[in-house]
Amino acid sequence: FEVRDVHHTHYGRICPIETPEGPNIGLITSLACLARVNRYGLIESPYRKAHKGKLSGEVDYLAADIEDEKLIAQANSPIEKDRLAAEQVACRKRGDFPQSDPAKVDYMDVSPLQIVSVSAALIPFLEHDDANR
Repeated sequence: FEVRDVHHTHYGRICPIETPEGPNIGLITSLACLARVNRYGLIESPYRKAHKGKLSGEVDYLAADIEDEKLIAQANSPIEKDRLAAEQVACRKRGDFPQSDPAKVDYMDVSPLQIVSVSAALIPFLEHDDANR
């Protein structure tokens, strides 16, 4: 792991896209859209609580060390009446991306935009923008 690399703990905290070109690439970063800094100086990202496949309206802000232990579903997972609707849900845990039973999910991303910074979120069709320009 190099200082300029994107680490899985940056998810929802540090924008992987917005960084200057030149010698400071990867060293100067931006806070992700919904991230916040807690009173201890740790960056936290918001997640909806889930219990046995049912989503609550409650949002928890988690630091990276706590998030690492949780199974988190993607924000675009299908939902019906506040329940995860698919038989298998795309999740992440400790840098791995397993398919999981909805009953095992601990949290769900609040929004697909929580990955990127405000300025990167303004780029139309960001997922189709070639980074190598």
